[in-house]
Amino acid sequence: MARNNGMNFPRSVIFILLNEFAERFAFYGMKTILVLYLRSKLNFNDDTSTEIFHIFVSLVYFFPLIGAIVADSWLGKYKTIFFLSIVYAIGSVVISLGAIPPLNLPVHAMTILGMLLIATGTGGIKPCVASFGGDQFKLPEQAASLAKFFSLFYFTINAGSFISTLLTPALREDVHCFGQMDCYSLAFGVPAVLMIVSIVIFVLGRSLYTVTKPTGNMIVLVSKCIGNAIASWSKEKKVNPRSHWLEYAEPKYGKTLVKDVKILLKILVLYLPLPFFWALFDQQSSRWTFQATRMDGRVGPITIKPDQMQVINPLLILAFIPLFDVFVYPLLGKVGIRRPLQKLTLGGILAAIAFTISGLIELKLESLHEPTPSIGYTQIRIYNPLPCQYNFKLADHITETLQPQGVFLSGHISLDSNATWQGSAELSSGSATTNCPASLAFNVNPVEEQVLGLSLFAHQNGELQYAQYEDSPTKSKFGIPVVRFLMNFNDTLILVNKESSTDIHIKNFDRIDVPEGRWTIKNNDTDAAIGEISVGTGGVYTYLLTRGENDVINLKEEILSPENSVHMLWQIPQYVVMTAGEVMFSVTGLEFSYSQAPVSMKSVLQACWLLTVAIGNVIVVALTHLKFFESQAAEFFEFAVLMLIDMGIFILIAMRYKYVQHDDANEGNEGDKPIESSIQMEQKPDKEGIANKAYNED
Repeated sequence: MARNNGMNFPRSVIFILLNEFAERFAFYGMKTILVLYLRSKLNFNDDTSTEIFHIFVSLVYFFPLIGAIVADSWLGKYKTIFFLSIVYAIGSVVISLGAIPPLNLPVHAMTILGMLLIATGTGGIKPCVASFGGDQFKLPEQAASLAKFFSLFYFTINAGSFISTLLTPALREDVHCFGQMDCYSLAFGVPAVLMIVSIVIFVLGRSLYTVTKPTGNMIVLVSKCIGNAIASWSKEKKVNPRSHWLEYAEPKYGKTLVKDVKILLKILVLYLPLPFFWALFDQQSSRWTFQATRMDGRVGPITIKPDQMQVINPLLILAFIPLFDVFVYPLLGKVGIRRPLQKLTLGGILAAIAFTISGLIELKLESLHEPTPSIGYTQIRIYNPLPCQYNFKLADHITETLQPQGVFLSGHISLDSNATWQGSAELSSGSATTNCPASLAFNVNPVEEQVLGLSLFAHQNGELQYAQYEDSPTKSKFGIPVVRFLMNFNDTLILVNKESSTDIHIKNFDRIDVPEGRWTIKNNDTDAAIGEISVGTGGVYTYLLTRGENDVINLKEEILSPENSVHMLWQIPQYVVMTAGEVMFSVTGLEFSYSQAPVSMKSVLQACWLLTVAIGNVIVVALTHLKFFESQAAEFFEFAVLMLIDMGIFILIAMRYKYVQHDDANEGNEGDKPIESSIQMEQKPDKEGIANKAYNED
């Protein structure tokens, strides 16, 4: 292997670091915008989008078990990284192609297939890359260089995630392609290209790599040992009683391994409550992102995208780790919080506090949202874009006089599921009759849990007509303004935004999403300006355009939902508290686990730690599917309360635990030498590198 002896640093690791940067860029770029894509483009509701997203994340943290076994027992690390990276790249390309509208591909199927391939690829290579980098060093003489490599490795992970978390939301929203107001195909395509680039970079370093042969996997060995112990116990428990059921595996696997597995199981009992922390932590990319879409992201001349708020976590984690070591932990020590399990418990409590903060913000957002009808009720909003006054009657529920450009909103009306209401509109006596037909009789079928819009208009043959449509005040899935135009004439109109050089054709009755800002309404035939409108993020607007006497067009605005008024930066406290909890929970938890586990069990322990992340995401899926509360605020408070209960259970378990100290120099005798696994460097979800300080010091 070629080495730069002056630097005492293998040149091969440069390719590994660049590969990791590109791969992490690809993963976080895709993951950052995924939940909004599921909701806005695939038209899943918030709950289904959340469930699909967390199933994906759960698989991402389950497949490292498979990847480690494949690498250590069969292919080796290099081939595992190479082949699974190809699977990963194919998945990225599949999602990107599905997001290109003109191709008319089965977008739902391609997205799910792409997510499955990406989860398999990124999960499978996750336990291999860092340890493959470690294989390039010759120990013990390059121990200092190895530590430097792990620091650089951690930096590349965070650099890749930081840049992609900022860039991909901008590509998603600020670039317009294929006639749409966004460009998910580009936002997914750039990470896909980076993933292909990562493979090319990795292969270019092939001649420089030190490639070790598979030596067997400790996860498999531990599983076999436990299986043998259970089988032998069931056969021999009466004729050959032993003090512990695991001791029945000693004849085949030796006393040392059995002793280590006993210690491992004691630590795993402490792991039982841990998945719930990840259930809260990983909702930063789902529920918290949805929350941000209903908030105001304007900061001076720039606008923060809802999915860009996720960048706060990697920024804070880099600052908090040294800050906690220097200031926070010494202060906690003065009040008696010194032991790892105490710090871990406090981290879980901080996660509960973070969700309490998010719940309080959600209460404020809900108070500003116009409520829609509940089960068994409907609501009617009536528009009159004609220049005349009408008397409007709808069954026994509504009797109203509508002025020119008048709007009426009923209360929530109880209805039968099969109800058909008879309605009528009569021209008021004394009202001007120019372009105003006299009367109309019609039937309406109101819809449960929906605001029904009814709009009068004059047909070309002089008859009075009406249009019926859903007229919900619900904000856009995209987090941008929603507008509808109601007109009593047939001219072709366009919306023009000079700043972005964007033109949008206006169709009568259609509800459309438009970027925020000032827009000019123009007649497309004469290029004459009719008026200007100003729409804010999250606002829902209806505009009545009425042509009256002398062909003068009057414009009236009806605000169904006001623009977002709660600023997105109010989310910062919940991110700060959650990240503080993450440092205390994740870093402390793994450092405790490594210090308590024998050397031979450290890789197995890392695999189990990743499994707690996978289980945590399954918990989110389960609770979201059960849907105990309709209110999102109530759901946030639910998670906070359950987290506190979970930490209460953890305290009871931790109180029974006795700290141990190992003499690692005496481990691994009598043929029970630890089999090195490639599972390491996965300190916590998405920040794969914090743990290796504790790992290497052991």
